[in-house]
Amino acid sequence: MEFLDVVDRDDNTIRKASYKEIYEKLLRHRIVHVIVFNDSGEMALQLRSRNKGFCPLHWCTTAGGHVQSGETNEQAGLRELEEELGVKPELSFMSKEIYVSEDYKGRGDLEKFLITFKASHNGPFEINPEEVEQVGFFSLAQIQEMIDNGEKFHPELLFLLKEHFNIRT
Repeated sequence: MEFLDVVDRDDNTIRKASYKEIYEKLLRHRIVHVIVFNDSGEMALQLRSRNKGFCPLHWCTTAGGHVQSGETNEQAGLRELEEELGVKPELSFMSKEIYVSEDYKGRGDLEKFLITFKASHNGPFEINPEEVEQVGFFSLAQIQEMIDNGEKFHPELLFLLKEHFNIRT
């Protein structure tokens, strides 16, 4: 069973709870995202697996997921990159901010701390097909065009693109 840390508005750990309890009770917790750039400055995005329970076949950050109880944010980012794409580049901290999933499943707001790292890697990637359908490198202009054309994007990626890369969502 997966356990996550429940945190206060200052990101201090209050206690740990199961994944199920976190989402049943809408408890604040941490999510890590890693955005990988290649030498041309293009951003690697993953298309989430069709088997994912939340946002299947949506474009997402290069890698991401829950920070497990007792794990550092950087450890979580490296674990997610290795699990999803089979790589372990050096991470550098980018941002930490509260993200609100408004009216989560019609039950109220769910707050999450999004901790984002960036890294450099040109590929290739060893895609885990249970997690990822495909990975591609895109310029910011291409990403804006994808959004404008109605491609599906994970809401947390849209938030990060708007906040940090001047992308219109």
